[in-house]
Amino acid sequence: MPRARYKHLVDQFAADIRSGDLPAGSQLPTHRQLAAQKGIALVTASRVYKELEEMGLVSGETGRGTFVLSASHGIDQPTLHEGMIDLNFNSPSLPNQTELLRSGLRQLALSGDLEALLHYQPHAGRKHERAIVAGHLTSRGLNTDADNVLLVSGAQHGLAVAAMALLNPGDVVAVDALIYPGFKVLADLHKLELVPIPMREAGPDLDALEQLCQSRHVRAVYAMPTLHNPMGWVMSLAQREKLVAIARRHSLTIIEDAAYAFHADTPPPPLATLAPECTIYVSGLSKSIATGLRVGFIVAPIPLIAKLERIIRATTWNTPAVMTALACRWIDDGTVAKLEAQKRQDAMTRQSLARTILSGLHFTGHPAAYFLWLNLPEETRADQVVMALMKANISVSTAEPFATTDNPPHAIRLALGSVSLETLERSLKTVRQVIADHSY
Repeated sequence: MPRARYKHLVDQFAADIRSGDLPAGSQLPTHRQLAAQKGIALVTASRVYKELEEMGLVSGETGRGTFVLSASHGIDQPTLHEGMIDLNFNSPSLPNQTELLRSGLRQLALSGDLEALLHYQPHAGRKHERAIVAGHLTSRGLNTDADNVLLVSGAQHGLAVAAMALLNPGDVVAVDALIYPGFKVLADLHKLELVPIPMREAGPDLDALEQLCQSRHVRAVYAMPTLHNPMGWVMSLAQREKLVAIARRHSLTIIEDAAYAFHADTPPPPLATLAPECTIYVSGLSKSIATGLRVGFIVAPIPLIAKLERIIRATTWNTPAVMTALACRWIDDGTVAKLEAQKRQDAMTRQSLARTILSGLHFTGHPAAYFLWLNLPEETRADQVVMALMKANISVSTAEPFATTDNPPHAIRLALGSVSLETLERSLKTVRQVIADHSY
């Protein structure tokens, strides 16, 4: 039996299980029945089921048969047990950050403004704090002022506020074929229809976006032009101008996710600078400073501010006042800029290490990002690689959480920022060995 056909059979079972066409608890044909149905050798049928079991999708029970496991048994975002090495989620922290937090909290405690932090804040944030954020964003090339800025509880909350305020259930949103998983979850909860844009080597296929807008009533486009997660792209100025032209031509709202933008050194202007009248810019400090610092920002056209404020009021009322005050103090005194520069350098060190260890494999990423996209060799199945790494106490993600297409590529995303350099080096060598063991 040709190898391509054998792998196709594995992939078809996997797709049917993930889609629910083969629900949890379903009994699959016996090995002999599968061999007869598909016209394959019995040993090949056994191998198909063995691979599905290694992928965590089925369970073989002696004397009873092979059964589909629950969809929640997936391995893309596992709960980490003690001793598990996390190459799935990034939570980078520099050695001096704990002391910075202690010092920052002491200074805040001595502030004459402390009592004000015990009370409700304006929904969009206090005016002087919005002005501080506006100055911070202006330094990144986004020309804005306090009236256009709203403070939110992290970038994920900012995306939710934007979607809830400006989109209705059933609306069509154009997205890249691979995107930040948090937006997929948000779209599912808000009943948005995500339509994928094919990808090119350095960004989305904007000609395909134009064709999509001509055939469907697209309401918005979700984009990460400056350091795309998971691909690491930084769109060129020409690409950005083309995207803006399409948005204006078809009256699209652009949702610009800039969570990782700080990693890129002197990128082209944000979409919100090129098209401020139709762009909602969302960012925060979780990636650049600390994941526990849940302070984010939205920049929006003045006519949309009231709608966005209404959703902030409905979801959180206002950002936590103490955290917002601390974040703005750190922006104002240069701590944020200093930490961002240090994290860019740290990410570059980790990227260089990863690229050296994984040399010869097909990977995509930005040289200053905390993650790397690794396309697996032909015929190598991501689920098997991920399961094998879990057995080695290493957690990574397949492409499935990021994919907006029906058939995710066989690739893994490696988060490089949550472990020590020594642990990262050792883990990446294991990743390479496991891939070699599962390549045919």
